[in-house]
This record gives sequence, C-alpha cells and structure tokens, in this order.
Amino acid sequence: MPKLFDAQAALGFVAAQTTHIEREVNETVYPDIQYPALVPVDTLAHPFAKSVTYYSSDKFGTAKWINGNADDIPLAGTELAKHETSVHMAGIGYGYGYEEINQAQMLGINLTADDAMAARRAYEEMVDRVALQGDTAKGFSGLINNSAVTAAAVTTGAWASATEDQILADINGVILAVSSDTQYAAMADTLLLPYAKLNLLATNRLGDTQMTILEFLRRNNTYTAMTGQELTIRAVRGLETAGAAGVARMVAYRRNPQVLKLHIPMPHRFLPVYQDGPLNFVVPGVFRLGGLDIRRPKEVRYGDGI
Repeated sequence: MPKLFDAQAALGFVAAQTTHIEREVNETVYPDIQYPALVPVDTLAHPFAKSVTYYSSDKFGTAKWINGNADDIPLAGTELAKHETSVHMAGIGYGYGYEEINQAQMLGINLTADDAMAARRAYEEMVDRVALQGDTAKGFSGLINNSAVTAAAVTTGAWASATEDQILADINGVILAVSSDTQYAAMADTLLLPYAKLNLLATNRLGDTQMTILEFLRRNNTYTAMTGQELTIRAVRGLETAGAAGVARMVAYRRNPQVLKLHIPMPHRFLPVYQDGPLNFVVPGVFRLGGLDIRRPKEVRYGDGI
C-alpha cells in the first residue's frame, strides 16, 4: 500500500519552496504603508540589542562685548541628555496544511505565497501603527501623539466653515512655529493632515480661480518661500482624533534622522520551517522593534482643532 504522507519528504519540499516564496515576499512593495516615507528608519543596532541609547544636545552661550582687559569671558557649551529606547520581540508567520502540500507535489506546482505575503503585510502594518501612533503596552509614543512635542490650538480652526485665507494662515502658522521655536535654525519640510482635511484642500477652489487650496498651498507656503523647495504634504491615519480632547490635528516637522528616527534592529525575517503536529508545517516569522525617537521635539509641532 502506498504511503499517503511522508512527513520528511514533505518537510524537504516545503523548505525548498519557502526559499523562493520569501524572496518574492521581501521584494513586494506595499504602497499604502506610510512609515518609510514619513520617518527615517534605523536598522544598524544589533538584532538582539535590548535597547538603543542615544544622546541629544542643546547648545548654550551668547557672545557679548567685553573690555580688552576683561577676565570674565562669556562661555559657550553643550548640554547632553541621555535617552534610551527599549527594543521588543514580535512575530508573525504562516503555515501550510497536509492537503495543499500534497496537491502541490502531485501537480508539480509551487506552493502559493499568499499566506507569506499576509504575514509580511501584518508586520508592515504593526510597524506603521507603532511609528505613527505608538504603543501604550510598551510605553511608545508615535509621530502624531508625542507628549514632548508642543501642541497648540490653531488660530481659526473649524476648517469646514473657515475661509481659504484662514485655513492657509493656520497651516503656515504651524510651519512657522517650528522655525521660531528653533531661532530659525530649522524649518518644517513635511506637513501631515487628516484624510478629510486633505480632501477639503484638494477639492475646494481658491476663490474664483481654477486653483484648489492644496495647489495654492504647495506653491505658496512658509517653507517653500524661505527655501525654494517643495513642502511634502501627506494624509495620515489617526489624525482625525489625535488632538487634545479628540479634535483633529495636523503635524509639521523636519524629516531628518537628527530630528526623529524609528529603530528596527531586526527587520522581519522568516525562520526555518518546522512540522507542527502530524499534518501541518509552520514557517515562523520574527522581528525586533523599538519606538520612534523624537530627538528634537522643537522641530516638530502639532496644530489642533482644524
């Protein structure tokens, strides 16, 4: 009587298949995952580091007029502050059952990569959530809700009933606040808005012109006026209720590793397949993730009540 299920042969078959599947999955781009375009990502720490330590600095000192024979020279210096971000293990994998393995062997076809792609997608979604909104269970804050960042109500707000000029003034006020808070040493180059608010800007005309508010904003904003470069404007999930008392919030910041950084010491990886019970084979997936460090909170600004 023929053997219906050779576990060892099946294990070898699945192991060979997963090599191709994992390569295909890792090359897949998920266009609606937002964090890679919004925050710099650092993968340089050891994959099993328990934490990532970094130092932020703030310079002090002002030059003054002195007497030629003075012995009280004004001094400049740097204040260093130590910060530590914890790193935690997480996982998501996939598996194959008795039936699909034997059908693939019988027909001489490859196992599908659907479940592997679902696992990789789940990883990207978790990192996206942690980067933008943080994770209270691990004590992480995200890009849109960090308590170290100054949050202030915008001048007019309530954009549904505000004029175009008032809306533009609210936006430029938040962008300019980053510059004024840093003595004009830094400028916000990125603006994040709730989806509904970006849609409002993109679908409402500016006065009697053929230009939308969004088109006008891209050409005429504080950052572009001062640098000649284009302001990045994106819609982000979670901003609808991120402000104080659950109001809508916008975020202006300088997208630079000196300002903020997301730590992923171990990006998602699949481990060798193993047999789990008599009829199933599992491919574990693991990763190690730290929080989003906002190293220079003054270069990030929240505008609430839009």
